[in-house]
Amino acid sequence: MLEHSISDWDNAYANGANIASGDRWPAAWDGPAQAFREKLLAKGRARLDIVYGEAPRNRFDLFLPPAAPRGLVVFIHGGYWMESDRSSWSHLAGGAVGRGFAVAMPSYTLCPQIRISGIVDEVAAAIEKAAAMVDGPLMLTGHSAGGHLASRMATTTSPLASDVARRIRQVVSISGLHDLRPLMFTALNETLHIDEREALSESPALLRPRQRARITCWAGGGERSEFLRQSALLANIWTGLGAATGSVVEPDRHHFNVVDGLADPDHALTRRLVDE
Repeated sequence: MLEHSISDWDNAYANGANIASGDRWPAAWDGPAQAFREKLLAKGRARLDIVYGEAPRNRFDLFLPPAAPRGLVVFIHGGYWMESDRSSWSHLAGGAVGRGFAVAMPSYTLCPQIRISGIVDEVAAAIEKAAAMVDGPLMLTGHSAGGHLASRMATTTSPLASDVARRIRQVVSISGLHDLRPLMFTALNETLHIDEREALSESPALLRPRQRARITCWAGGGERSEFLRQSALLANIWTGLGAATGSVVEPDRHHFNVVDGLADPDHALTRRLVDE
């Protein structure tokens, strides 16, 4: 019989240090993201810095297809709730835009200036503002901490207005963190300040999915084992709670390049997100 335990929690959740040339990211995304923004701005199909709240980072960018949008995708960036912003990820709208959907990419206030529960509220406000601007079905996706935030919106305690929540057709959590309790054992918590109460109230794996929820948990085959476990965990639990779930481990992808498929209209990740 094999026994599994974790002795080094920091290493279990360390991505860049365990990927060859992992220090390339997130800077490796900046150039493609800027080029994508400039391209769509030149075509009159990008609206930048749309305000959705009072905090300085309460802004999102909206990227539009050539014709009337078939619906709205919201992509939520990662960075352990304490790093990054929307500007590094713009190019990942390319796949959904290429399939005729509008894509909103919000920034949000970062820990420790806010708690994760506060970020959840901010992201809900961003989604509601974007949803008021674009008709049709709503698809949510996010990477790592963003995967947590996307799946959190599909729970029965989501702060989303009910009319917006009913529009959600699909959620794709990419390398998502769905149980916050293990992060309490890491040095990350010196910034995140997660306590037991917040972990219980904000972990999608510990919450019930909304009725008729659909979620795909997508991870890379080269992920840290904790990210693979966290991905499989949510799909497993929510299947037992009545959600329609999928679990995909994409071969030859690690924690950073697992998102690259979103830039390609024909990639399986994009198709899973926007196709009915």
